[in-house]
Amino acid sequence: MSTGKAPGKLYLAGEYAVVETGFPAVLTSVNKYVTVTVNESQNGGTIQSKNLNKELIHWNRQGTELVFDDSESQLQYILAAIKFVEKYALESDRKLSYYDLLVTSELDSEDGKKYGLGSSAAVTVAVVKTLGDFYNLGLTAMDIYKISAISHLSVQGNGSLGDIAASAFGGIVAYYSPDRNWIFNMIRNHSITAILALDWPQLQISSLELPNDLELTVGWTGSPASTSILVDRIALTKAQKVEKYQHFLKSSRQSVENLINGFKTDNSTLIKEMFSKYRELLKDLAEFSDVHIETELLTKLCDIAENLGGSAKTSGAGGGDCGIVLSDKNLDVAELIKEWQEVGITPLTLKIGDTIAHA
Repeated sequence: MSTGKAPGKLYLAGEYAVVETGFPAVLTSVNKYVTVTVNESQNGGTIQSKNLNKELIHWNRQGTELVFDDSESQLQYILAAIKFVEKYALESDRKLSYYDLLVTSELDSEDGKKYGLGSSAAVTVAVVKTLGDFYNLGLTAMDIYKISAISHLSVQGNGSLGDIAASAFGGIVAYYSPDRNWIFNMIRNHSITAILALDWPQLQISSLELPNDLELTVGWTGSPASTSILVDRIALTKAQKVEKYQHFLKSSRQSVENLINGFKTDNSTLIKEMFSKYRELLKDLAEFSDVHIETELLTKLCDIAENLGGSAKTSGAGGGDCGIVLSDKNLDVAELIKEWQEVGITPLTLKIGDTIAHA
């Protein structure tokens, strides 16, 4: 039996700009996890994901390909992760097995609503990590990121893959997005072994530490948002309002790199300043794109925190989901939570996830 887990994530800064090749973002993993368990079985296997799909899905093999009795399942990220790990396992001279795979997740609310913590990325990473252990492939954190990124792109076709980096590496990460066209080209023409061995153009992932005098508080609006729809709308704007979009990209790079520098130099003042600055950049982007990033409830969430002395912004694509507060330890968190709850915001008991060993 093999068991592995991957954390959810929140964006601290760099949203929207990070979908462009080589642009930076800062993300934090959180202490809510997707857990995957794999048990060897005989003559057929099953996949069950209690959050994504209640049904037990039975599978078999034709040669090296998995064959399913339910082609309409919602488990495409799991299937993609299995496909690419097993491709690499075959390249590494492993014999493929049958197994029962169980996925459990802490990334949704009790009534099944998504918190916006990157559940599809965490599921993908957890499956890659656990199957990698099951087949004894000795995957590093970067290997797990790369196989998960390939799997995710094969399903979604776009995205920055920043949430994959946060789930694969844990802790807080500075992330520069790779050239997705290069990745697609490599998948078509090369083995997984070759792709893992190469440096990916523009990709950088490094770990950061939150200064001891800062803390992170997260509130949830109760309304899930569709990242892909919001990102697609911004892509339309990019074509129509080139100058404004380019200005946004330049400002984003500058403020995120300043933020990363703040982490590296333990400069809490700079971190809070750049965190607040990114809220303003997202407001400008929303205004010239006519995309609703900061909803009325997210504005209340941020304004309440700022009135109490914290720095606050939306996390990720916005349009719902979570807001984050970075503050000194002297922020009155009890008052913050009380005021949030009065307007219908749910405080989430999230902490920064553990950094995963990079061996």
